[in-house]
Amino acid sequence: MIYLSFGLKALAVLVALVLAANVLRAKIRLRPRLPLPPGPPGHWLFRNPLPKVNQSQQFAEWINTYGPIISLRVGPGKVMVIIGRYQESNDIMEKEGGLLADRPRAVAAGEILSRGLRMILAPAGEQFRRLRKAAHTHLQAKAAESYAPIQMDAARDVILDILDNPKGHQAAANRYAASVILRVMYGKSTPTATNAPEIIVVHKMLKRFQMLMRPGAFLIERFPILKHVPGYTTELEEWRREESQVFHDQLNRVSRELATGKAGPSFARYLLENQSSHKLSQEEMAYLAGSLFGAGSDTTAVAIMYVVMASACYPKAQEKVQEQLDIVVGRDRAPTFDDYSSLPQIEAFMLECLRWRPVAALGFAHCASADIVYKGMCIPEGAIVFGNHWAISRDPSVYPDPDQFDPERWLNSEGKIRDDIKFPSYGFGRRICPGRHIADRSVFINIALLLWSFKITQDPENPIDDMGFVDGVIAHPKPFAAHFQPRFGDEVSLRDMMARYREGL
Repeated sequence: MIYLSFGLKALAVLVALVLAANVLRAKIRLRPRLPLPPGPPGHWLFRNPLPKVNQSQQFAEWINTYGPIISLRVGPGKVMVIIGRYQESNDIMEKEGGLLADRPRAVAAGEILSRGLRMILAPAGEQFRRLRKAAHTHLQAKAAESYAPIQMDAARDVILDILDNPKGHQAAANRYAASVILRVMYGKSTPTATNAPEIIVVHKMLKRFQMLMRPGAFLIERFPILKHVPGYTTELEEWRREESQVFHDQLNRVSRELATGKAGPSFARYLLENQSSHKLSQEEMAYLAGSLFGAGSDTTAVAIMYVVMASACYPKAQEKVQEQLDIVVGRDRAPTFDDYSSLPQIEAFMLECLRWRPVAALGFAHCASADIVYKGMCIPEGAIVFGNHWAISRDPSVYPDPDQFDPERWLNSEGKIRDDIKFPSYGFGRRICPGRHIADRSVFINIALLLWSFKITQDPENPIDDMGFVDGVIAHPKPFAAHFQPRFGDEVSLRDMMARYREGL
């Protein structure tokens, strides 16, 4: 009887579950299902194959064909959404930023290489908030102003580097960015030469990280189970150990200097002194400072390279900046940050450089934490969402004649910076780059000193391919030649002016 009673109860529960499931299915069928954004047709089995090269540009072409928002099926149950127009990116990436504050799972770069410690890949949640708060406190706009002497000193060295070796202008940009970020992060200056050990190892690690971040580059992202296959991740584990060692070595050096009273101001010192209030572990502090050092040095250097490229390719735009420099600054001194508000032509030139050749051409992936409904379409929960900087920068409704380098588009009729258009150079919403204030000031002071010091032109025998860049996570320009002619007197006069610039710091 007991067994019969139990069997009847089990049968009753089973029937109830079946009936409940049928009701639920009926409700789902009755609920209107909104379509995904349109996109290119894919193979029924392999779905949409991702481009192997020039991803941001290929996505931009699909945007032109299928509409401002497109979707791709990139795996079983996985959808990728690409947003490629200014208004749509603002409506979704900014106004719905709370639903896109998360990151998609990154097996190779996030779980294996970084062990979940890189802020840029951290999922939305308590750890991300702690890391973000610590970074913001030291990198916010007011704090960025305190780094002016460091940035001016390094920008002056760029002029001297170019005088010594004009062909090495891209190396000079790398040196500038690494020098500034080393000082900001660790209170340490580095030699002018780009073969300093810290620079070499960080650039090597950045190259690996950016390779791992490229959408569709590694099979393990589609089949995470591969991380458990013996030997499959051996190389990634070796990279992780090397990266972790570098980051901890730098933090430990600052810790020793702090103990002996020799530590200067730096982000690492700030983290160590405020560890309890920010509730960060040693591992979190080491990776926060280390990953910011890597990201900051790379992106700033690339932006400066595009400043040189644009100056050489668009002499009339260069001349307008120089006309204003001559009026505001003159020839008896070199420009400083005190001239910022009086030089809107430089700010316009900077904004146009960042639009014309976006440093992060594809942008970084976000993850939708809930369905986002927009104009009759649905970006489903769990979708990987990109705001494609390259496609947005080519939006003709906001940036007419978008392939033309035209700083005047950023100025109003009074010659001041417009406040009605922007460009998402540093990302979107809660994932916007925390170091953007330092980066903007770095680009400004380099434009000011470079165009005050030199007339930059193309080499007639080696014309610049202004589309010659590596379309990865960071769009590094390929090597290009440029001529640098001192604008005031000869090289000796310019060196003398830079010596006096040093004395004024």
